[in-house]
Amino acid sequence: MAKKKKLSKNQVRRVQQNHNKHLKKNNDKQWDESELGPKLQGVVISRFGQHADIEDEHGNIERCTLRRAVRSLVTGDRVVWRAGNEAYHGITGVVEAVHPRDSVLTRPDYYDGIKPIAANIGQIIIVSSVAPEFSRNIIDRYIIACEDIGITPIIALNKSDLLDETNAAIIDKELQSYRDIGYHVLYCSMHGDGLESLKTVMKDEISIFVGQSGVGKTSLLNMLLPEVEATTGEISEGSGLGKHTTTTARLYHFADGGDIIDSPGIREFSLWHLEPERIASGFVEFREYLGECRFRDCKHKIDPGCALVEAVQAGKIDKARYASFLRILETMDDAKNARHRAPNTY
Repeated sequence: MAKKKKLSKNQVRRVQQNHNKHLKKNNDKQWDESELGPKLQGVVISRFGQHADIEDEHGNIERCTLRRAVRSLVTGDRVVWRAGNEAYHGITGVVEAVHPRDSVLTRPDYYDGIKPIAANIGQIIIVSSVAPEFSRNIIDRYIIACEDIGITPIIALNKSDLLDETNAAIIDKELQSYRDIGYHVLYCSMHGDGLESLKTVMKDEISIFVGQSGVGKTSLLNMLLPEVEATTGEISEGSGLGKHTTTTARLYHFADGGDIIDSPGIREFSLWHLEPERIASGFVEFREYLGECRFRDCKHKIDPGCALVEAVQAGKIDKARYASFLRILETMDDAKNARHRAPNTY
C-alpha cells in the first residue's frame, strides 16, 4: 500500500478553515428576536469552532452558536445566552455576550497571535510525568505564564509508580528546587497514589490541567471523576508522547465543590510574546536581584556585575533553574527570528 502523503502545516490549516466554513454554512442558525427566549446566564463548558456547549444555571448543557460580535470565547467563560424556540441541527441557542474575565491563560500562536486557552481559573495544575520524559523546561514555562498573570501553579508528577531507585532520587532532587521556592509538588499515579491530595488542593477552586501530550492529564481526570469518562484521541506511538491526547478543552464539576478544565496536550508551550524582563520576573527567586545589576540593560548571561549570576555562583539560586532561564531566552530568540523570516510557514 502506498504511503499517504503528509500534509504541510499550511495545508492542514486550509483544510480546517474550509471545514469550519462548511459547518458554519450548514449548521449556523441566525434566529431573529421573535424566535429567542429571555437572556440567561451560563458558563462555557467547551468550545467547538463556531459553536459552544453552555451550561445554564440549572446544570443543563445546551449547544449554542455564537453571535458574530463574540470575538473570543474559551472554556470557563461566563456568558449571556438565549435559547431558540426549536433546535436546528442540534443547535438550541445563541451566545450573545461574554462577561469580563477574572483571569485568562494564553499562549502565542503563529497564526492567531495571543491565543486564550481557558478563562476564570484560579490555579493551574502543571502535570509532568516520568514517561515519556520528565521536562523541567515545560514546567518552568508554565510557571512563568502563571506568575505573569497571577495564577497559582501546582506541580503534579504523574506515573510516579514508574520511578525506580535511581531516577526517583534524580527527579526528587529536581522537584525539591521548586519546593524550596514555595511551590506545591504532588506525586500521582494510576494506582491512586496522591489522588486524595490532588482532590484537596482542587476543592472549591477552578483549576486547569496543563502539560505535554501523553503525560496522563485525562487519565488522572478519569480517576478523579470516573463518571464523566473523558475522551482522548489516539496519537502516534512513534511520537514519544504517550498513547492518548485530549482534543478539546472541557470543564467538569466536582460533586463536593470545585471545577477542573482538562486541556489539550501540547508539544511545546512557547513564550515568545513575553519580553525578557517578564520572563526573568517569572522566576520568583530572581526578583530580589533584578534591578541590582551594574548595567541597566544587563542580559543576565556573561555581563560583568550581574547580580543574578553572582547569586547563582553564591548558591542562592538553583543552577538548574538558571540554566532553564537561559534556554528559554535562547528558544525565544530562535522562535522570533523564525517567525520574522517565514511568517507564513507555521
